[in-house]
Amino acid sequence: MIKNITTSKVAILAFVSGLTACGEIPSQSSSDEAPAASSQSSKPDFSQIADVNQKKAAFFDFLRPAVEHENQRVEKERLFLEAIKSAVSSGEALSSDQFNYAEKLADTYKVTLNEQGVTAEWLTAMLNRVDVIPESLVLSQAANESGWGTSRFAVEGNNYFGQWCYRKGCGLVPNARDDGASHEVAVFASPYLSVQAYFMNVNTNRAYQDLRDIRAAQRLTGEVIEGTKLAEGLSRYSERGQAYVDEIQAMIKHNNQYWRQG
Repeated sequence: MIKNITTSKVAILAFVSGLTACGEIPSQSSSDEAPAASSQSSKPDFSQIADVNQKKAAFFDFLRPAVEHENQRVEKERLFLEAIKSAVSSGEALSSDQFNYAEKLADTYKVTLNEQGVTAEWLTAMLNRVDVIPESLVLSQAANESGWGTSRFAVEGNNYFGQWCYRKGCGLVPNARDDGASHEVAVFASPYLSVQAYFMNVNTNRAYQDLRDIRAAQRLTGEVIEGTKLAEGLSRYSERGQAYVDEIQAMIKHNNQYWRQG
C-alpha cells in the first residue's frame, strides 16, 4: 500500500488564487481562504445518517468544495506553465518573477530545475504532474478509504484517503498494524488539508505515474479527463491491486448522479 506523504511539506504548499493575464504568476493566499470543508466544527457525523442516499449526498457535498478548490489551484498553475511554455518555444526570456515561481512549482512538484533552467523537457515533465483530478475519482476514493467518513482515521484525524506517514508521532497508529511496521496514518488539521495532500500524492508519487500518463494521453487527444479511465492507474494505491481499481470504477459509475464534472 503506497500512500505515503510528508505532512510538513503539505502544510506549506502555496494556495493559488488568481491568474489574470497570460503568463502572470498566480497570487498566493493563506489557508484561511480554503473552502468550508476545512472547518472541523462543520464536519457532519456521517454515522448518524441512516438513509444511504442522504449519507452519500452529505458526504460528497461536504468534501466537494475542497476538491473544487484544489482543481482550481492546479488549473491556475497549469495555465502559468502553459504560458511560459509558449514563451520558451518562441525564444522569449522569462522575467525574474516568472522564473522564481517556476522554481517554487519545481520544488512543490518534485521536478528538478537543472542549470539549463526552464526547458521544453522540464515543462513537459511538469505538465504531466500539474493537472486536475476529476471529482468523481477523488470523492469515490474518499468514500472508499474512509467508510463514507465514518472511519476512525477520518473522524479523529481528518484523513479521508488512508494516507500514511513514517515519522513517529506523525499520525494515528493503526490497531492492526503488523509487528515491525513503523507507518502511521497521517493526521490533518482539517479535512481540506487531507484533500490537498491527496492531490499532491497522486500528482507526484512515482507509484501513480500510470495515472498521470493516462491523463496526459487524454489531454493529447482532446478527451475529457475522466475518472473511470484514470482509476486504471491506481493499482498500487492498495494492496488489493486490480480489485481495488475495479471497486473504485464501480463506485464512480454507480454514483454517477452525484458528479458535477468528469
